[in-house]
Amino acid sequence: MNFKRKNSLDTVILPEWRWLPFLEEIIKSLSIFHPLSVDLDHEYLEKESKITMGNKSFSAITNTWACRTKKLSIVRAACVEAGQAASVLNLVCHPFHYYDLPFFGADFVTLPSGHLLALDLQPALKDDPLHTSFVWERLTPIHEKWQPLLPTGGKIPNEAKPYFSPGFLWSRLPLDSESDKLIETILMDAFLDYLKLYLDLIQNSLEVSEERSKILLEGQKRYLCYRSEKDPARSMLTRFYGKQWTETYIRKVLFNL
Repeated sequence: MNFKRKNSLDTVILPEWRWLPFLEEIIKSLSIFHPLSVDLDHEYLEKESKITMGNKSFSAITNTWACRTKKLSIVRAACVEAGQAASVLNLVCHPFHYYDLPFFGADFVTLPSGHLLALDLQPALKDDPLHTSFVWERLTPIHEKWQPLLPTGGKIPNEAKPYFSPGFLWSRLPLDSESDKLIETILMDAFLDYLKLYLDLIQNSLEVSEERSKILLEGQKRYLCYRSEKDPARSMLTRFYGKQWTETYIRKVLFNL
């Protein structure tokens, strides 16, 4: 493969990728923190495979955009475009455990069955009010503003509940023009509100004690372990790129502490 992207900050190159405006907002917003690139092997910066489904052949392309800042150990976006088979933005902002901050997570997925849309400020320590109360009191009104404007995504599995906040925005949409409008307007505005809050939390966060940072680190480990074990994209990526690449990508790039 002739690599076009040389580092993790290079422009994502995915023609007709529907989630580009969301990634562009993240990149623009993080510029105030003077982001630095993250070392990634070229095979994870960009990966392409030819796929056949039925009597149709197409390219499945994955780009990984990533950066780090003073307070965020990694911000990484897995960007997948596979024509009618899939279009995905999986985004996680992972704070250093020296700061009492949640993760910022956005998972926007288009499949032949419809759109799956998830957005949240995800806690590392859900049962710890010191970690959650100052976030949830500001996040809950934002969620109450936007969730009624989108269809619900259904029940959250019990095993997943420890890793989502009460402000979890979750929706399923059919593949039609009305859904396209909702994504371009309602989802984008909600995304910007969640992102604005998260950036404010980052700017105002202070370093915690060494003892507190160890507690936060253990919470982050549990979160990343759950995400890596239960990643719903595993089967799709394995079909596109094989098991070995997929497992390394999930455990060493997407959810690597």
